[in-house]
Amino acid sequence: MSVVLIVEDELLELEFLKSLVAEELLPQDKIVTCASGVQAIKMAKQFRPDIILMDILIPELNGLQALQEIKKFLPQACVMILSAYSDFSYAQTAIHLRVQEYLLKPIKPAVFRQAFHELLTTVTMCQEYGEEEEAEPKENHIYFIEKSIKYIHDNYRKKLPLQTVSSYVFLNPQYFSRIFKKEIGVNYIDYVNKLKIDYACKLLENTNYPAYRISSECGFSDPSYFNRIFVQQMNMTPKAYRRKHLYDIAQNNG
Repeated sequence: MSVVLIVEDELLELEFLKSLVAEELLPQDKIVTCASGVQAIKMAKQFRPDIILMDILIPELNGLQALQEIKKFLPQACVMILSAYSDFSYAQTAIHLRVQEYLLKPIKPAVFRQAFHELLTTVTMCQEYGEEEEAEPKENHIYFIEKSIKYIHDNYRKKLPLQTVSSYVFLNPQYFSRIFKKEIGVNYIDYVNKLKIDYACKLLENTNYPAYRISSECGFSDPSYFNRIFVQQMNMTPKAYRRKHLYDIAQNNG
């Protein structure tokens, strides 16, 4: 059974969300609702929801403050923030609290359905098999890995520690690291670094950026580490790679 907590103080919006959520749930699943931050904490303690839909501007405590308290006793709850405001500080706090979705009002039903369906699918799989179950069917591994690979390919140009990706797919880092290596054949850091260095090669070929800027563009915080990883993968320095690329072009044109 899945439990969904909807925290929304506008009655029409609440009924709208309940109707969309109900479309996705099974008869044994449960929807609980409340209209304030303090109530949200109480309801979360009582019903232990798997998914929380949280408005930000609600009475007593705002949604992010309430969520901060809820995460202390429900760290694995999947959370979707629903807000009329795209304030960057809100988004930053949501990321810090490991919020999976951040949708802006007015919410389009199709967008909500897709986002909610993804959360519900993940929750259902976690309930059926458990994060730590070593005997999980291969198809369950593949689901989490495919979701993580898409996220990695969308975000590899940023600093992307394993913890960030494992949180995104709701697995603990050690378990995620094991199934990633098992299914992909290389460890997580090598996979991400390969994407970063491939992108670095494109920048070296197509821009005049200095190496330190390319390092930053590829999500490396330390240019010397970037240089070391580049040499490991390409058997030459970034400067030598660019020089060779220019030489090859001149030879082909000549």
